[in-house]
Amino acid sequence: MNTPLIRSGMQLHSTSLLDDDPHFSGTNILITACDEQGAFGFVTNKPFHRRFNELEEFKYCPAFPLYIGGPVDQEHIYFIHKRSDLISGGTFIQDGLYLGGDFKQAVAAMLNNTLTASDIQLFLGYCGWDKGELEAEMEEGSWRFNL
Repeated sequence: MNTPLIRSGMQLHSTSLLDDDPHFSGTNILITACDEQGAFGFVTNKPFHRRFNELEEFKYCPAFPLYIGGPVDQEHIYFIHKRSDLISGGTFIQDGLYLGGDFKQAVAAMLNNTLTASDIQLFLGYCGWDKGELEAEMEEGSWRFNL
């Protein structure tokens, strides 16, 4: 199989080869960074059992959904967003979508209702692959591209 070049903004879907994997069965992944060291992204379709305002330090925030972004570093919140006008410091992914940025600005925009749940997706953890790992998983058929 000829695996296309993995790049930021690419969306992947797990295949039946990952049906027994508790982290990746039935998942959609958004690749948010890819370079000579490997790839980084988030599971975008696995909601966490609590909402953002159910975390003690964010109890005064709106009830934005949280997602399980992946099995790595689930102690931290990561985010993607569409509002570079409200959140500085984000890294461009594609088509007006950004990775991270100033989280304090994001929270302030949530609190004053200028940032909506359709503008941002919040994740606990992320997915990461060392150089060549994701390409090897694609070659073996574990992932397919979402078109």
